Amino acid sequence: MLSRVADALYWMTRYLERAENISRFIDVNWHLTLDQPGGECQDWGAMVRITGDTALFLERYDGFDRQSVITFLMFDSAYPHSILSCLRAARENARSVREIISNDLWEQVNDFYHLVVDGSRRPEVLYINPHEFCQQIRLRGMMLGGISNETMNHGEGWHFSRVGRFLERADKTSRILDVKYFILLPDISFVGTAYDDVQWGALLRATSGLNAYRQRHGRIFPANVADFLVFDRDFPRSILFSLNAALSSLSSISGTPPGTFRNRAEQRLGKLCAELTYTDIATVFDDGLHEFCDRLQMDINGISDAMGTVFFGYPSEASPTAQEQ
Repeated sequence: MLSRVADALYWMTRYLERAENISRFIDVNWHLTLDQPGGECQDWGAMVRITGDTALFLERYDGFDRQSVITFLMFDSAYPHSILSCLRAARENARSVREIISNDLWEQVNDFYHLVVDGSRRPEVLYINPHEFCQQIRLRGMMLGGISNETMNHGEGWHFSRVGRFLERADKTSRILDVKYFILLPDISFVGTAYDDVQWGALLRATSGLNAYRQRHGRIFPANVADFLVFDRDFPRSILFSLNAALSSLSSISGTPPGTFRNRAEQRLGKLCAELTYTDIATVFDDGLHEFCDRLQMDINGISDAMGTVFFGYPSEASPTAQEQ
C-alpha cells in the first residue's frame, strides 16, 4: 500500500474519533455543571486545560465561560483540534482515498462534516444546552465505525484506519479520566462525597460505559471506575483494550508474530501494552492518576511519531501534518 494512502486512512479515523470524543468531553462537563455545588466557570476551564492548549485559548478568548469554551472546542476553525477542524481534516483525508473506502463511508463522512457546519451557524442554541448536538456527534462517530467495519475490505487499509482509531481512543479516554483531576484540584473537599460519585458516573457516561461498568462492578467506587476505564480487557473504550486492538492491527500489517516486533512503532506500542498488562490501579493511584495520564499521552504521541517514520515516509519521528493534542 502507498504510504500516502496509509497515512490518509490512519488520520481520517483519528480525526473522526477525536471529534466524537471532544463531544463527549463537552457533554459530560455540561451534565457535571448541572450538579456543581459552586460556580461553573472553573469546570469549563478544565475542558481547555485537558487539551493542553490553554495558551492558545487565552490568546483568542477573554475567559473560561461556557460560550467561549464551547465555541473554541466545537467550531473554532482556527483551532486545529476543534470538532469542525477535525471533521474538515477527516473529510479531506477521506476524499484523497475515495478509491479505497466505500461510497457509504465517504457519504457519511461528508454528511457528518456538514452536520457540524450547520450547527456552527446557530451556536446560540448549543450555548444553552449542547447535549442533543453532542449526542448526534457521538452517534455519528459510532455509526462510521460500524460502516467502516462492514464495508471496507479488512486488509492493510482497514488495519491502518483501525490503528488510528484505537490510538486516538486510548489517548482520549485518558483525557476523560484527567477531567477528574482538573475538576477536583480546586476543592479537594469533594473527594469521597456524593458529588464525587456523580463525577465518576459522569465519566462512565462520557465513555458510553455506565451500563457495562454496572454489569461488571455494580456500585460506583472510584478505584473500580478508574480500573475499568484503564485496564478492562473487554470494554472497547478502555485504554488497555484500545491499545491491544491497535497492536493487533499493527502486527497484521507487518506480519509480526505475537510478542515480537520488527519496527520502532511495534516496539513502542508493544512495550506500552506490556507495561499496562502488568500494572494495577493501586499503583496508578499511588503514583498519581494525573501523572499516569500525562505519561500515557506522551507514550501515545511517541507511537504516532514512530508510525509516521516507519510507515508514512516522514523524515523523522515528527509528522508535518499531524495535529496531536
